[in-house]
Amino acid sequence: MTAPWKSLLHFIPYLKSDVLGLFGLTVIAAFILVGITAPYIVPYPEDAWGSTYNVERRLQPPSRSHIFGTDEYGRDVFSRVVLASRFSLIIAVSVVTLSLIIGILVGLIAGYWGGPLATTLMRVTDMFLAFPSLLLAIAFASILGRGLFNLIIALTIAWWPWYARLVYVQVNSVKNMPYVEAARVSGLSSTTILVKYILPNSLTPATIQAFLDMGGAVLEAAALSFVGVGVKPPTPEWGLMISEGWHLIGTAWWVSLFPGLALFFTVLGFNLLGDAFREYSNPKTRRLLESRGVKL
Repeated sequence: MTAPWKSLLHFIPYLKSDVLGLFGLTVIAAFILVGITAPYIVPYPEDAWGSTYNVERRLQPPSRSHIFGTDEYGRDVFSRVVLASRFSLIIAVSVVTLSLIIGILVGLIAGYWGGPLATTLMRVTDMFLAFPSLLLAIAFASILGRGLFNLIIALTIAWWPWYARLVYVQVNSVKNMPYVEAARVSGLSSTTILVKYILPNSLTPATIQAFLDMGGAVLEAAALSFVGVGVKPPTPEWGLMISEGWHLIGTAWWVSLFPGLALFFTVLGFNLLGDAFREYSNPKTRRLLESRGVKL
């Protein structure tokens, strides 16, 4: 099985023939770039962090000086939307990474050793999977309280079971392969077999899925902030900004529209890239492209 990073590299040439997938990649690249550089490119840094209030310029419509207008506290909406991309990036990367690590550990242990331990771990996993992830995240976020760190923990608790189940299935398949049996016969320890043979060949589906799940993490984080159990004000976060501006939609539509558009295009980019990868994974598509001279 191809290593995860090699699968992603082989996927890039395919995007040349998929306009929507290429658009998704462009959107994601822009999201990551803006998220990394946000604190250095916002035109009104104090407004972006929400540390100032200017009643004189509250609810101004989009103009040359404030291209996205201002909110009810007189803060520049564009600056807050840009900086919010950084928090969304932090949330997405943290949630997916932590969920993947926990899922790999649980799936690896349960899949390789089996027995009562595997049964216990998988029943716990199934218990979490029995609830919608968003509902579970809202419940834990309500218990933990508002805040960026608590939001990440709540989403991680809700997300890790999906990766655990995926890795568990892969490990169950890989551990019976001839090369693994040969490693056991040769006298290698279980740790060596796990690290050298089973783990590298069980990670690809979970790693690819984790990358493509970042859009979902951004969306669910925004949903938690929208219902009031996410980040604390005045932290710039798209869901919180939409929540703060929805009651002004009739008189100051720009307050919630622009963070909503930022959220929409970010999630759309991840979804388009995910659809492109699923199409790329189809053996018929790969054979057709290779017959046309596209090297994958």
